[in-house]
Amino acid sequence: MTDNNQIPAGTTGDGAANGQGPTVALQTVYIKDLSFESPKGPFLPAQAQDPKIALNLNTATTSVGPDAHEVVLTVTLEAKNGDLAVYVAEVKQAGIFVVRGFGPDETRRILGAFAPNLLFPYVRQTVSDVVTKGGFPPFLLPHVNFDSLFERSMQEQAARQAQAPAPGPAN
Repeated sequence: MTDNNQIPAGTTGDGAANGQGPTVALQTVYIKDLSFESPKGPFLPAQAQDPKIALNLNTATTSVGPDAHEVVLTVTLEAKNGDLAVYVAEVKQAGIFVVRGFGPDETRRILGAFAPNLLFPYVRQTVSDVVTKGGFPPFLLPHVNFDSLFERSMQEQAARQAQAPAPGPAN
């Protein structure tokens, strides 16, 4: 039998043991902004019982301290029946994350994929609650693969940078 005392990737042996190694810590989770609109309320025509749903997700990160970052996951959910707005819900779920001891690329990945993954269950519950309290059946957000979205975002950014014209010689 072999002894598997492997050190997790991204940590150092001595630093991880004494608390000085790379750290990711969620400090707090909160609703930064919340809005719900239902122009017709419960007085919708019978045909509005099966609205078309448009879902938009966005993440933003702001540095709020030396190693502290606010990550905001914004979900906008719009239910429409033709041109008739059934309801619009927007939730900005935020969290403060302490990220210490990682390189810039790893930190970007933590804040762009790992943090939204942690915030997602909170925003999912909030969206469901607000839609239900608005008098409509609960809406459960589908699972989102933030790792894949982050990768695609990085590829698109690299493609844009590759297409950008190189600066010409100065006159």
